[in-house]
Amino acid sequence: MTTPITFEKSRGMHIRPAVNSDLLGLIALDEEVTGLAKRKYWKETFARYGARRRLPRFFLVAEHRGRVEGFIIGEVRAWEFGEPPCGWIFTVQVRPKTRLKGIGTQLFETLCNAFRHAGVEKVRTMMARDNQLVLSFFRSQGMMAGPFIELEAALD
Repeated sequence: MTTPITFEKSRGMHIRPAVNSDLLGLIALDEEVTGLAKRKYWKETFARYGARRRLPRFFLVAEHRGRVEGFIIGEVRAWEFGEPPCGWIFTVQVRPKTRLKGIGTQLFETLCNAFRHAGVEKVRTMMARDNQLVLSFFRSQGMMAGPFIELEAALD
């Protein structure tokens, strides 16, 4: 079953599924944002979410004049503890010099539309508590603390 997705094209920005030829640019964009080279991680992530195009997994890029300016990755997952499936956003990156131009919002809205078409009613994400930039972005999209608390323990 395929999910109809409307990809955005406005103000010269085009939101579309990632393709193999985007991979090196995605790796470079992430390194520009995070300061970390994670080539193996991104190759594996692209293989899982981008290359196979298995719905309901989404790896979208924002392209302007042939250059990837941002990307977002998410999927629909069944939720533990009896919760219905929801959309999960794993990452969103926008080139630092093009932030505050609505690229992240366009990516977020396009992914949320894909989630809606997949039949889910909620979107969730997780982030480090001290990541104020990402927290501010998601709050600007209308997201707020959910009903769950993440717990963790060190494995000795």
